Amino acid sequence: MEVEEVRDRKGLIGFITMAKRLYRDDPNWVSPLVVDQLRFFDKERNPFFKHADTVFFVVKDNVGRIVGRIATTVDHRHNEIHNEKAGFFGFFETIRDPKVYTALFEAASSWLKEQGMETIKGPFSLSINHECGLLIDGFDDPPVIMMPYNPPWYAEVMEKLGFEKAKDLFAFWMDAYRELPETLYRVADRIERRSGVEVRSMRMGEFEKEIERFAEIYNSAWEENWGFVPLDEDEIEFMAKRLRPIIKPDLVIFIEKNGTPVATSISLPDYNQVLRRLKGSLFPFGICKLMLYSRHISRARMVAMGVKKEWRHKGLELLLCLSSLKAGRGLGYRGGELSWTLEDNHKVNSLISKDMGATLYKRYRIYERAI
Repeated sequence: MEVEEVRDRKGLIGFITMAKRLYRDDPNWVSPLVVDQLRFFDKERNPFFKHADTVFFVVKDNVGRIVGRIATTVDHRHNEIHNEKAGFFGFFETIRDPKVYTALFEAASSWLKEQGMETIKGPFSLSINHECGLLIDGFDDPPVIMMPYNPPWYAEVMEKLGFEKAKDLFAFWMDAYRELPETLYRVADRIERRSGVEVRSMRMGEFEKEIERFAEIYNSAWEENWGFVPLDEDEIEFMAKRLRPIIKPDLVIFIEKNGTPVATSISLPDYNQVLRRLKGSLFPFGICKLMLYSRHISRARMVAMGVKKEWRHKGLELLLCLSSLKAGRGLGYRGGELSWTLEDNHKVNSLISKDMGATLYKRYRIYERAI
């Protein structure tokens, strides 16, 4: 079975849209917007490719249909920061045929070996700052915005191919109208008074500056986390432009001390509830449908939360969670996902599950193997 490298726009469109055929009978799968995926894969526009090399492979059947795909990446910045020779795979999809998925990973591993890599990790689409992880538990609900989805048997594929667990990622579900203990609010008030901090929402009139403030905290708060690679200014700008149309300012929380942001979180409306109806295209009536269906979004996702080093262990994470919950209720959401967290981030996982009463309902896995 032959593997082809994708080399042009037509090939990329085939790479993107092949998943529609694989998931046509799965009600939980959400098709990405093709135009957005093409923009994300554009190596001239996406600044991620300034420090990373990516190739896309597909396998076709005897009538020319794509039956498997994979992207494989060398992120030079990651390897410099973590002193590794690691390559990554992502956007993996396949029919249930060992010949197909074996050929895909052989091609990916061979290319990475040519680049001098020693291990392959994933799935990362394309990096830890994008969608990552293979869903291994929690297949009953559709994925929320910017979270992956796959059939349950993909985990068997990874094991058959010799991959082992590197790290698990957790996703929690929070019922917006779950009654929280009154003592929790009293603790939060005490934290706010004693710390002398101010909690506020995003100022859309200062969008660019607000994104810079968020990125500064994000890079500082996450720098010691497993596998983390900081975002540079160009990547932040690129990501912000993609997200600006769907940002709700009340869902972006800043905590400031004397006007200086020291902690932040961002939650996004779950536009996957809209994308499921659009089926990957804005044409011919997608814009109208987008506006119509967006009025009926009923949940959100807390995408990121960070506190500067010197402000940790002061309870600011609780303030971020409670403020986000209040904002979600104000928008009429019935609940939201808090994702993802590292399995061994015990402090945050305890805050989310024990204090906030959220339920661990999905689990994702990062795999690795030697090349």
